[in-house]
Amino acid sequence: MFHPTRFHALAPLAAALLGLAAFGAQAQSVTSIVVAFPPGGPADSLARVVATQLEKELKQTVVIENKPGGNGAIAASQVARARPDGQTLFLSSVGAISINPALYPKLIYDPAKDFAPVSLLVSTPEVLVVGPDSASKTAKDFVAHAKSAKGATMASSGVGSMPHMAIVQLKLSTKANILHVPYKGAAPAITDTIGGQVDGFIGDISGLMSNIKANKVKALAIAAPKRSPLLPDVPTFDELGVPNVYANNWYGLYAPKKTPADKVAALNAAVRKVLASPELKAYAESSGVELSPTTPKEFDDLGRKDAKKWGDLIRAEGIKADE
Repeated sequence: MFHPTRFHALAPLAAALLGLAAFGAQAQSVTSIVVAFPPGGPADSLARVVATQLEKELKQTVVIENKPGGNGAIAASQVARARPDGQTLFLSSVGAISINPALYPKLIYDPAKDFAPVSLLVSTPEVLVVGPDSASKTAKDFVAHAKSAKGATMASSGVGSMPHMAIVQLKLSTKANILHVPYKGAAPAITDTIGGQVDGFIGDISGLMSNIKANKVKALAIAAPKRSPLLPDVPTFDELGVPNVYANNWYGLYAPKKTPADKVAALNAAVRKVLASPELKAYAESSGVELSPTTPKEFDDLGRKDAKKWGDLIRAEGIKADE
C-alpha cells in the first residue's frame, strides 16, 4: 500500500542518491583527443602535453586515441561521427583539413560540414635537411646539385603531406630537377635521409630538432618568412633568393560540427589557458613550434585560406593521392 508519509520521508534520501549518481557520472567524464598520427611523433607529443594540462582546466580525464592512416582521414571520420557533446576532439594538422579535400576526389568526410573549429594550437615551419655525409654544405649547394643533370631526390612523409607541398614549392621556385620520394611517415624518410638513400628531406622543425642537435642531419634552410629562434644560423629560402617557399604545418583542435556553441567557447577558453601555461611554453621552446591560440572563427578562416592555397597548388600540378 502507498504511504504518503513514508514517501515524503524517503524523498530527501532519493534526491541525495540521484545527486551522487549525477556527480559520479560527471566525475567519470572522459574527453578523448583523437590524433591522426601514430605514437611517438611530434603530433602525438603535442597531444600528450596538451592533454595533461587540459585535464587541469576541464577537471576530468583526457585520453589520447591514436588513429593514423589516410593522411588523417581515419581519425577525421571517427570524430565526424562522434556525439557532439564536447567530449571528443580531433587534433589535426593542416593535411586532413586543408589538403585532403583537393587530394582525394571521394573524401569520406567534409572538413567544412563535419567539424567545429576550437582553436589552433601551434604552428611549425618546415626545414630542409640533408644527411651528415651530404656534399651539400649549404642550401645553395643543394639547389645547384638539384639543377645538375643528375638532379636530387627528396623524401616526404607521404603524398599530400606538408613536406610534399614544400618540395613542390621548392621545385617550382628553382626549376630544379627534383624527384619526389614519398614515404609512409616522417620517421622512415628521416632515416633514409640520414643514411644517404635520398638527398634531402623537408619536415617539421619540431620533428627534426633532436636529429639536428645530434648532428644526424644538417639544417640548410627554413621554409618561412623569418628564421627560427631555435636555428638562428639557418637562413630562410627568401634570404637565399628562392622565393615562395612557405610551408607552415599547423596543429589544432576540432569538435564534431553540431557541438553547442557554448561548449566550443568553453573548450576554447580552456585551450587558451593551456597554451599560456609554463609547461606549454617549455614545450614550445624545446621543440621549435610557435604557440598560436586563436578564436574558433580565426581558426576556421586559417583552414579555409590554406585550403585554397594548397588546393590551387595540388590542382595546378596535377598531384594525385596514389602518386
